[in-house]
Amino acid sequence: MLKRGLVQFHSSKLEILHRLFDIVIIIGCFVLSAIFFGFPWNPHFSFFSILAVVVFYIIARQSGLYQSWRTSSFQRESTLILQAWLLTMLVVLVVAFLSKFSGPFFRRVVIGWFASGFVSLLLWRYLVRLFLRALRRRGMNVRSVLIAGAGDLGRNLAKTIQENDWMGLNILGFYDDFKPVGHKPLIGLEAAVRGKLDELSSDVRKSHVDLVYVALPMRAETRLKEILEKLADTTASVYIVADIFTFELLNARLVDMGGIPTISVYEGPFYGINDWIKRAEDLVVGFLITLMISPVLIFIAIGVKFSSPGNVIFKQRRYGFNGEEIFVWKFRSMTVSEDGPNIPQAQKNDPRVTKFGEFLRRTSLDELPQFINVLQGRMSIVGPRPHAVAHNEYYRKLIPGYMLRHKVKPGITGWAQVNGWRGETDTLGKMQKRVEFDLAYIREWSFWLDMKIIIMTIFKGFNGKNAY
Repeated sequence: MLKRGLVQFHSSKLEILHRLFDIVIIIGCFVLSAIFFGFPWNPHFSFFSILAVVVFYIIARQSGLYQSWRTSSFQRESTLILQAWLLTMLVVLVVAFLSKFSGPFFRRVVIGWFASGFVSLLLWRYLVRLFLRALRRRGMNVRSVLIAGAGDLGRNLAKTIQENDWMGLNILGFYDDFKPVGHKPLIGLEAAVRGKLDELSSDVRKSHVDLVYVALPMRAETRLKEILEKLADTTASVYIVADIFTFELLNARLVDMGGIPTISVYEGPFYGINDWIKRAEDLVVGFLITLMISPVLIFIAIGVKFSSPGNVIFKQRRYGFNGEEIFVWKFRSMTVSEDGPNIPQAQKNDPRVTKFGEFLRRTSLDELPQFINVLQGRMSIVGPRPHAVAHNEYYRKLIPGYMLRHKVKPGITGWAQVNGWRGETDTLGKMQKRVEFDLAYIREWSFWLDMKIIIMTIFKGFNGKNAY
């Protein structure tokens, strides 16, 4: 028999506990770092402590760090902690610099504060998870679950719960009108179909059930209403599992529209704190790279000028963020500057490509002026490569979801490029693979994925057998 978990009745108190411990950790690590480096405490430190607490709280709350993490992974929680703590330290350093309190000795204290604070914030939450898991292994803090619907949606939900036992959810059974009693919808799961959907509410009333997930297809709207009306006569928490997973979702999330819950199906990943992180990444990395490559830009510009008559910089219309037209900069690598409704892609031994341009295209050095586009805010360091407007208009009619790649800013390098889908797309299949990787990047975006792509680009992304 399952024991009702005490923790589930005090989730709001746990959130308050998290906030209090965060304050203690942030201030405590600052004090310890100052002591360790022999920096005497002064009124400025009190100000920076309060500043860090306030900034971290605002960012953490904005990013959802204080929500319930029962059904979310520790990896995701860790990422949000790192992002919030990084931005907090950045604000502290900027304020310290502006107030002329950022000497080398103080910076050492801040570095120690950052390292110890991040480890402590991470360790504290990990220990809480270990404690809750220990309770769940003893049958405490476990929530009982019934699933209405034993079809694909119900099975997928059950599989997710089964594969993530740290959630502390115990599936008691399924209810379905089209599956016989005793049928087990999922291999490896003991829970079976307990009855028809009409029997669900009465069984919930008879025995204590914490959660009921209604996993019915969209077409069963009438049946869904009937079930929800009956479940309103119980004390169980009821959740509707949205039947939208037959679509190619892109960062789907719940959005509150003035009290009306809506689900965003096609959404970019850069909202809230993620937008700040992405822009800061582009500005810092873009500025440093532009600074380092400035001598290279000068030599290439001279080479282009002497290789053939024409402008050094070639500007071509592309689709940017949300499909808006932008002008992307490149070193001219051809004898022509085409930007019309019909632009043939460069092919092997293309007569339009100059000898010097062939070298630039093969090594991707012709793309270097796009770092200026990044600093302008039109592009990102990492993102789907921008295609000519004519190519966009052609492929959007042939590839479902093609335009979704424009839910983020186009990039100088991308997930598709470092995985070999760079250069000429002479078949529809090649473009489909490129779009597939672009959409995967948008779905799975993180700061660390961007860093991985940048590193992969340095080692293998600047040359390719398909780049002509």
